[in-house]
Amino acid sequence: MPRSYVQVRGRRGGDRAAIVLRTIAFLEPIHAYVEALVHPSVRANSLMVARHRAFIGTRLFDGLVALAILPVYFAVRGAPTPLEATVFIWLVFPLLTAWYLSRTGAYERAHFLSAGVLAGLVALVAGATGGITSFTAPWIAVIPLEAALSASRRIVIATIGLAAALMLGLWGAGTAGWLPPRPESHLDASTLYLLGTLSAALYAGAIALGADALTRLGERVKLLGDARYHLLAQNMTDVITRHGRNGAVTFVSPAAERLIGVPTAQLLAHGLFDRVHVADRPAFLTAISDAATRARATSVEYRLRLGPLASEGNAEAAPTYVWVESSCRAVEQGSSGFAGGTSGEVVAVTRDISRHKADALELEAARAEAERANEAKSRFLATVSHELRTPLNAIIGFSEMLTHERTMGLDAERRQDYARLIHDSGQHLLAVVNGILDVSRIEAGHFDIKPEPFAIGPLLESCCEMMMLRAEQAGVRFKLENAPGLPEVVADKRALRQVLINLISNAIKFTRRGGSVDVLARIEGGELLLIVADTGIGIAENDLSQLGHPFFQAHSSYDRPHEGTGLGLSVVKGLVELHGGRLQIESRLGEGTRVMVRLPRECKLAARASNPGVIERLKPRSNSSEIEKVKRSA
Repeated sequence: MPRSYVQVRGRRGGDRAAIVLRTIAFLEPIHAYVEALVHPSVRANSLMVARHRAFIGTRLFDGLVALAILPVYFAVRGAPTPLEATVFIWLVFPLLTAWYLSRTGAYERAHFLSAGVLAGLVALVAGATGGITSFTAPWIAVIPLEAALSASRRIVIATIGLAAALMLGLWGAGTAGWLPPRPESHLDASTLYLLGTLSAALYAGAIALGADALTRLGERVKLLGDARYHLLAQNMTDVITRHGRNGAVTFVSPAAERLIGVPTAQLLAHGLFDRVHVADRPAFLTAISDAATRARATSVEYRLRLGPLASEGNAEAAPTYVWVESSCRAVEQGSSGFAGGTSGEVVAVTRDISRHKADALELEAARAEAERANEAKSRFLATVSHELRTPLNAIIGFSEMLTHERTMGLDAERRQDYARLIHDSGQHLLAVVNGILDVSRIEAGHFDIKPEPFAIGPLLESCCEMMMLRAEQAGVRFKLENAPGLPEVVADKRALRQVLINLISNAIKFTRRGGSVDVLARIEGGELLLIVADTGIGIAENDLSQLGHPFFQAHSSYDRPHEGTGLGLSVVKGLVELHGGRLQIESRLGEGTRVMVRLPRECKLAARASNPGVIERLKPRSNSSEIEKVKRSA
């Protein structure tokens, strides 16, 4: 191919491209101006924006063309006749319809006004040029055709009626002789009729092309919207579901398969609802219903079962649930987000919040633990200050009396009583300090036990003899019942003695005068069972969960009726755990308490076990019948 030909072809191609670019640059301000005239209420919908833009643009073009032709017509024809002047004035009305649509956004009403303007123009010209035989009569068919661009059945039907009424009116007026005679023209009737029909056909063709362009634009918008939502549904980690009027699922995004572990087909209809935890189904249905009926966004947290159901071949005994949160919103009428969106339907976005729930539970547990620690600190300060202040006051007071014995004239017996009270107060202080140290050592893991074999019977008798005097002073009946032939056990004798003394001391302390305290011992299932039962004041059910915590007392007020630091049961619990045993407490307020200690006979081996002992708080129940049952079985 010659080089000169290529150069010429290149120059011609470049010239055409330059012309196209200049044309685009020229039309760009016009397009931007028409776009700015579109009402703000429809700018979120691309298809409606295109319809408004086409309506406004064509009416502006028609009106401006009429205004531009007017001076040329004056220059060629001179002053117009009254009919011609009326026609030119009527041609300005499309500008008013464009302004009306731009101001109100009422697309259907604007189309009806435009049809009325066209019908009025045809009626005006046809009435002056022959009626139904006028060259403008073919334009009557254009009236409902133009209304088809409104995409409204009501407007099309209304314009059909308008066109029919116009034809009947012209025919009737012509038949009745009400119309003026046809004006003379240099063109014959057939030529005028040809021009009128041809212009109407060209205008109808332009309308058809516009309708086709709007249809193609609508399809592109729909396809683009579907592609966007398909892309989002494919790549979002959250699950998107669509629910029908009855709550059944009609669409599930692929993310559901990654979250739930089943194909999306199994979640359609009521498949998703069947996986909602039974206890959470009312809240789930309420959220869907509120979103559909009240047209407001709702949110709900619920548990969702993972994996297939039993009816789908899953024989798993214990189902696995995960916490999820669904945000629900009603589908608006005619929404393009999903094809065919209708009112009453709901779109839900579901996400996994298991980690959030776990963090919330951990935070709540930490908060509860912090509150418990703060309460324990306050209780510790209150209890220790009370327990230390009383004996210290006694020690200081009686020691001051002894220092001024000559002034006060104390005899030997009075001095001995004061010395004994000082001694008892010092012993009480020492017991409080030892209790605090024991609890601290046990909680820190520094309390070492030294298991050794010994007979349990003599130890029980020794402890009961030590507490007998206190029981007599309190007016409490005290009795020990040992099962015959108790074998030796391997345990820390000193620690076991402390356990028994603390339990018996508490039983006597909290038993009213005239009550009873029973101590029983026996071997049951390879374990040593020790029972301390009383008929005292009992423990409230709300306080049972707090037993074993340091410094906790069922009556923990500053003016409590019973002395003590609340460390005794905590020390007992810790010592029992060190032996690999467990503590059981049963009580009912006003009916007494029963404490059972179960220790392995070979605690040397049990102490090496990895599972620590626990304190079991059983349901409160009557005490007397159970004690008699234990006595009979022993």
